[in-house]
Amino acid sequence: MSQTSTASSAQPVASAPANRPARVIIASLVGTTIEFYDFYVYATAAVLVFPHLFFPHGNETTALLASFAVFGAAMIARPLGAIYFGHLGDKVGRKTTLVAALLTMGIATVLIGFLPTYESVGWLAPLLLVVLRLAQGFAIGGEWSGAALVATENAPKAKRALYGTFPQLGAPLGFIIANGLFLIVAAMLPSDDPSRPSEAFLAWGWRIPFIFSVVMVVIGLWVRLSLVESTAFTKAVKTGKVVRRPLGEVVRKHWRELVLGTFYMLATYVLFYLMTTFSLSYGRAPVDPANGQLPGLGYSYNTFVLMLIAGVVFFGIFTLLSGPWADRFGRRRTLIVVTLGIILFGLSWVPLLNAGFAGVMLWLILGFSLMGATFGPMGALLPELFPTHVRYTGSGISYNISSILGAAVAPFIAVWLWSKAGGSPVLVGVYLSVMALITLLALLCGKETKDVEIEQ
Repeated sequence: MSQTSTASSAQPVASAPANRPARVIIASLVGTTIEFYDFYVYATAAVLVFPHLFFPHGNETTALLASFAVFGAAMIARPLGAIYFGHLGDKVGRKTTLVAALLTMGIATVLIGFLPTYESVGWLAPLLLVVLRLAQGFAIGGEWSGAALVATENAPKAKRALYGTFPQLGAPLGFIIANGLFLIVAAMLPSDDPSRPSEAFLAWGWRIPFIFSVVMVVIGLWVRLSLVESTAFTKAVKTGKVVRRPLGEVVRKHWRELVLGTFYMLATYVLFYLMTTFSLSYGRAPVDPANGQLPGLGYSYNTFVLMLIAGVVFFGIFTLLSGPWADRFGRRRTLIVVTLGIILFGLSWVPLLNAGFAGVMLWLILGFSLMGATFGPMGALLPELFPTHVRYTGSGISYNISSILGAAVAPFIAVWLWSKAGGSPVLVGVYLSVMALITLLALLCGKETKDVEIEQ
């Protein structure tokens, strides 16, 4: 394949300094923390605020499902973002592409904080929300794979999985910052009704976390602009391996890796969004609901978010632990064991959630620990499936197509199964186990990647 003119504008190979380990870790961690912060701010508002403000009043379950549908719309945009930003990342370099993705995400999030509500402008309000949500999804479609490549392409061979956990660590950190800020605002604007935010919170308080994103983006841009291109990418430029159409190349020659990578991520995505989004709905739903509501655990928003944050701490811990495990035992073997754990976890939902506060906390700790253990190795595994000249595109498409199969529909399916089971979460847990079984089959069909040459 011929080298493109855009590729020639990349950092000169002879003078490209190596990124220091601390710079690599900070750049990959800070960027994904901001991206996941923005995403979680929306996820929290989708449960807490948007059903009240952006859709017609009526059946509360219907409004929640509509809010989750908008939430899932972003997942549809993510593969498009992966294709667009992957094309840029494989042709002009990782650094420029990551800066563009971060700016897109940040601008969309801040604008959501200034949107008018349904009461003010009618159906224009949810329409604008969908547009900005699609922009969020488009941006995060290019963010993750770029951050993972910055980490893994600059890592020592024996520590690629460890380095690959740092962009993954952005997920629990973003969750804690986003929900922590929502918690602070909710505590300052308390509600007398634990199932509904206060009028002040609904009027203006919910906007603060969205607008605060501008501060996060400035920090992220400052860190990422200090990066230089990885040796793997500059070597691809020097040897003429950069191709004109990375998408066509990866589909023609690496379609098997695309399929496997997509299903590798399936259980991770379903578990991810059940534990962070569905759990908030189920945890806050009243034990004895009124008409139009489904029964849940009956916790107040503040109490359950604190419980979630405690669980997410284990998410972060096991994300970091999973890196050394995957470097020592292999990505495939580590993930097979963890996926078996997810299958068993899905079948244990009812006894755990019926065991009072201790049972619910154990459920959160187990779910988020498994989440960290399955999410951490993906930062190395998916990039290792593809050669350098299509790695941004290939890893990004696999990661983000899986978001449609898993994350886009998981909250919606979970609410439907919750309703079908008469308010019991039993079918939601079974759904998780079935998705994990599909991931297990994909892992059994795949090969180990820990010893592949990253500069191929």
